[in-house]
Amino acid sequence: MTNISGIQIYQSLIGSLQWAIQIGRFGIATAVIRLSRFRACPRQGHLDRVKRVIGHLSKFKHGVIRIHTDKPDYSNIPKKEFDWFYTCHAGAREAIPEDCPTPRGNSVVTTTYIDANLFHDMISGRSVTGILHLLNMTPVDWYSKLQTTVETATFGSEYVAARTATEQILDLRLTLRYLGVPLDGPSFMFGDNESIVKTASVPHSKLHKHHNALSCHRTREAIAAGITRFHHIVGTTNPADILSKHWRHSSIWETSHPLLFWRGDPKATPTL
Repeated sequence: MTNISGIQIYQSLIGSLQWAIQIGRFGIATAVIRLSRFRACPRQGHLDRVKRVIGHLSKFKHGVIRIHTDKPDYSNIPKKEFDWFYTCHAGAREAIPEDCPTPRGNSVVTTTYIDANLFHDMISGRSVTGILHLLNMTPVDWYSKLQTTVETATFGSEYVAARTATEQILDLRLTLRYLGVPLDGPSFMFGDNESIVKTASVPHSKLHKHHNALSCHRTREAIAAGITRFHHIVGTTNPADILSKHWRHSSIWETSHPLLFWRGDPKATPTL
């Protein structure tokens, strides 16, 4: 256990790191949420870990979110049409408030990447959810947090993450509508668990784990209503991994570079 002075230093450093996350350095979010749990009574090892995170920010101090207004090109993603008429989600529609202002300006495409890390916390057994939201090519919101339930399989933890992401997408779309921002079609959601994508997107898929039923129906209804399109991507190209797992910087460089360390002509479009 550290002394009173060490505890105060630890708490001060954790507060500084949380502010760094708020202003865009979401690459350290997973480490900070774990370390912040020990603010009341940290040990020397915790303090050493916090100093390593500070050292990482100092070494890679040029990381910053840059505004890219170009829309992502999803023309190569096949659009699969399914008939939801004979399901419990028949007739699902996006609820658009009547008092929203008339959309003006250029339309935007919203993209969400999701991931979950099973048994992330060895004390409680809980998984962690990582979510990254983008407007066109610009990250605008991120989420890294322990799940409120203990899941015993990756399938369950990934579905909890998908439900959380769906709820955040609905909130984001509603906020944009009230701001008068025109939305270009449905929101694109990408996850690296193919089983989750198929059971959520294909109407005749069966859910065998009934304790995940609510998360499944929440995700499915948004897809049936045309609010979201859920697609599978390879885990190594999923930026949400940055927000759900502990990585060496070299392991996530390919995905973090176009988001935080892009340099050169600001009009150039990074590859995501």
